[in-house]
Amino acid sequence: MEPADIAWILTAIALVLLMFPGLAMLYGGMLNGRNVLNMVLMVMSSLAVTAVVYVIIGHGLVLGDSVGGAGIIGNPFEYSFFTSFMEDDGSGGPLWGAFYILFAGISVALVASGAAGRMKFGSWLVFVALWVVLVYGPLGHWVFAFSNEETGVVGGWMRNQLKLHDFAGGTAIHLNAGAAGLALAMVLGRRNAPAGRPHNLPLMLVGVALIATGWIGFNGGTAGGANFLAQYVVLTSILSLAGGILGFIAIERIRDGHATMLGAGTGAIAGLVGITPVADAVGPVGALFVGFLASAAAAWAITWKRRHKIDDALDVFAIHGIAGITGSLFAVFLANAAAPAGFSGILRGGEMDLLWREGLALIVTMVYSFAMTYAIAWTMNKIVPIRVSVEEEELGLDRALHVETAYEGRTF
Repeated sequence: MEPADIAWILTAIALVLLMFPGLAMLYGGMLNGRNVLNMVLMVMSSLAVTAVVYVIIGHGLVLGDSVGGAGIIGNPFEYSFFTSFMEDDGSGGPLWGAFYILFAGISVALVASGAAGRMKFGSWLVFVALWVVLVYGPLGHWVFAFSNEETGVVGGWMRNQLKLHDFAGGTAIHLNAGAAGLALAMVLGRRNAPAGRPHNLPLMLVGVALIATGWIGFNGGTAGGANFLAQYVVLTSILSLAGGILGFIAIERIRDGHATMLGAGTGAIAGLVGITPVADAVGPVGALFVGFLASAAAAWAITWKRRHKIDDALDVFAIHGIAGITGSLFAVFLANAAAPAGFSGILRGGEMDLLWREGLALIVTMVYSFAMTYAIAWTMNKIVPIRVSVEEEELGLDRALHVETAYEGRTF
């Protein structure tokens, strides 16, 4: 790799790392004050457990040569313990190893939305390890592993046989986390105590800012180096973020009669989710529309979830699942051939097969993630109950599980 490319990817890794404290603050601020530290620990421990699993077998599962050439799962032992990264072969292996650890870690950290305030911490750690292997591993391989005819390496079926367009992992990360969070919430059931309003909106806003900063590295780093593509996707990401803020507060104004800071922050994240798979496929104006439509769709999904009394406390299904689908479908219909990806959406004269290829990938991702996550959580719960007791839930998990409080002298 060129020195400039190495420098940019190192910077991108640092930026993506900020997403973890950012998500902890976002999720913590949106909960009541009795479960803040528990949520911070759930998010940060996701990175820790994922790193252990990933360095042993995870990188092979995701980027290894496909077992049997089927495109289903990579060879889990191909990169075991990262021993092949101990010498410089010019490929940037250590950089990409670190980058993809963070991708896997943030994916499962998002799923914590479905467990907020009612899951045993030890059960969460076991869940993270199983989920990274059984859910993220296959999906990551399908989306991130490219075939190489020269070396004979076979990659994932979605990327290579189906020809899915997914710039930075909208399917493997965001749709996956959205469906998984919904499944985990359904296994755990609703909280006994009323959810209440978010206890600390300024903390939530700091979390949104850190996540948005990390997203520059998330999308920009996926460009592979210090190049024009990195410049372009950073631009479209920022524009989609802006469109997302406007889309959500517009829906709030129509639906509730007023806009809120919570809605603006939620819209910003939804806009970034929407642009992730298509940051290289839409024009600047299209990026604004992606953010606007993705956040509007997320707002609708949040309303749907409440009507059906599903306790996805922090709305990962709406914000990451539904917004991600919206962004992908926007490119199917309105992708701009002048953008770096170089293909046109159906309404711009593109091929109709874009619809079934992208649609199949979205459906398979959501169904696989939901079914496998539900199976993992349900099985764990049958062996040893994974939900805390009613008394622990009412006391708050900060005090009940960790013997700490975020705010001394306050009970919330």
